[in-house]
Amino acid sequence: MNVIGIDGTGDIVPEPDWSSLFNDELEILAAKEHWRRVTTELKDRTLMAPGNAHGLQRLVVSYVLYDRALRTVAEKGPVEPPKRGSKNAIARLSPFFVAMREMASDAATLEAEFGLAPRRRAAATKADNGKKTQRAADRFLRSIS
Repeated sequence: MNVIGIDGTGDIVPEPDWSSLFNDELEILAAKEHWRRVTTELKDRTLMAPGNAHGLQRLVVSYVLYDRALRTVAEKGPVEPPKRGSKNAIARLSPFFVAMREMASDAATLEAEFGLAPRRRAAATKADNGKKTQRAADRFLRSIS
């Protein structure tokens, strides 16, 4: 993990090593940009917490894989033609189109969980980030050393 963050976000959630997940330089740059955009928004809205680390990584990976599948669908189309020479062959949905839809669904779910989707912004609550409130019972429930 790379702890160099964007404006202090790395202190809360370290940025993953994208080069260990992706081998294409453009995808690594895209992942870094998605990470910067999402973590900056969450930090500005004080919604970022250490427990979000893997969910944020899944969100960024969903974005990158969506883009990868989209490039193939844009080039070849969403439907694979039937195989030539087979009388039983039929046209089928491209597996890249199916993957693209799955990544879009995963990203939408994670965006809603983080309050990034416009309709879900009001439901998102501020992250605790470890600030503990002192209670009266804390005087009696101390650890014995």
